[in-house]
Amino acid sequence: MPLSDMTKRQTLPKGRRSSVVALMVFDFDGVLTDNRVWVTQDGAETVCCNRADGLGFSLLRAAGIPCVILSTETNPVVTHRAKKLGIPAVQSVADKGEAMRKICRDHGVDLAQVAFVGNDLNDLPAFRIVGRRLCPRDAAPEVRRLCDHVLRTRGGAGVVREIAVRFKQLFRSRRRSY
Repeated sequence: MPLSDMTKRQTLPKGRRSSVVALMVFDFDGVLTDNRVWVTQDGAETVCCNRADGLGFSLLRAAGIPCVILSTETNPVVTHRAKKLGIPAVQSVADKGEAMRKICRDHGVDLAQVAFVGNDLNDLPAFRIVGRRLCPRDAAPEVRRLCDHVLRTRGGAGVVREIAVRFKQLFRSRRRSY
């Protein structure tokens, strides 16, 4: 799909966006990390995650909001972080739109009830089909234009914590930057 088609603002048909968020899905790189990677001399990759997001996931879980990590990458870092957080991770995803449909089928959730947090162009297929779209404030401009909410927080700086603390405000309002 051409980039110009991917970045057109597309929303669910009127009446398809739910006021209920039944599932939160998070990209990993650039959302739970600051989008940087360190490569050691033996080729191992490391990233930096924010511990505040661990508390954010706990708050969402306590509120009854299931969460999933969705990543294009196949990386043990994603596996280990997801396991520590107690959250399922779907990795090696070529098309995040198709993966999102499968996640929703597996969880018995309508796409209109999903809030997805992404930051880059590979997240756009999922953005086009979910009910709510959020991104860190340092997301790609094409992503920011499509979001319902541009968060105050940068990727890797506590995005999940911000969402958990501001959940009611974010999902009650209709517009974008805070």
